[in-house]
Amino acid sequence: MPNNFVWYELMTTDLDAAEKFYGGVVGWSAKDSGMPGMRYDLLSVGEAQFGGAMGLTPEMTQGGARAGWMAHIGVDDVDAHAERLKAAAEKIGATAVATDVTQDDSVAALFRATGPADHVVVTAAQLRTGPFKTVAMEDVRATLEGKFWGAWRVARAAEIRAGGSLTLVSGFLSIRPRPNSAIVGAANGALESLTRGLALELAPVRVNCVSPGIIDTPIRAAMPEAARKEMLAKAAAALPVGRVGLGEDIAQQILALMTNGFATGSIVYLDGGALVT
Repeated sequence: MPNNFVWYELMTTDLDAAEKFYGGVVGWSAKDSGMPGMRYDLLSVGEAQFGGAMGLTPEMTQGGARAGWMAHIGVDDVDAHAERLKAAAEKIGATAVATDVTQDDSVAALFRATGPADHVVVTAAQLRTGPFKTVAMEDVRATLEGKFWGAWRVARAAEIRAGGSLTLVSGFLSIRPRPNSAIVGAANGALESLTRGLALELAPVRVNCVSPGIIDTPIRAAMPEAARKEMLAKAAAALPVGRVGLGEDIAQQILALMTNGFATGSIVYLDGGALVT
């Protein structure tokens, strides 16, 4: 998928009929995304994935969701990212350095600028997935480049003081796979294995990993509000804790691993109990 792209989404009250119609007229194919809590299918032409289709429930339409097409335009705007990073840093009295973890030179420049660090946390990722047999190799490589190799670059370039820590973030697909997400699960599993290896190789620096489950973050903001709320409500109802995770939940666990001097080589699955249901 190029850096500038358009992602189309179909909202419909009769998903099966819509997919049958478009499949017969223009040759599109649809496959279940495996998204928990709602039906969301991925649309493709040949090997090219270009959008998704969501089945609207009566509750969604009553909440204001309307049938029709939407288009989300994604632009890799480095300047815009840098401005958001700067604004966030000013709120907490930090210094922002925009970095592309897919580029060796960019990561090296970051740690030349910061010098030795006490703690390093890696959350960066770009996730592009699809059906195993048809997902574009460009998307597979991009997912590994950002999620796995990005963390690898940071771990190599960072100079972390003895007794400090490196914390990586994977995801529960590593041990609870979903259809059409094999590359994401593989990247997460590789990060968890890397965590254990680096705990030995980088000692006395401590290396740990947090593996989140379903988290309500701004990444879901592109969904219609009614659909987003229903999907999260269904996911929450299936969890022992009765709610989905928040960014603050993950932050608290990362802080715990940073400050616990006896924790290294640990993988913490923070999923509200999803793995035991």
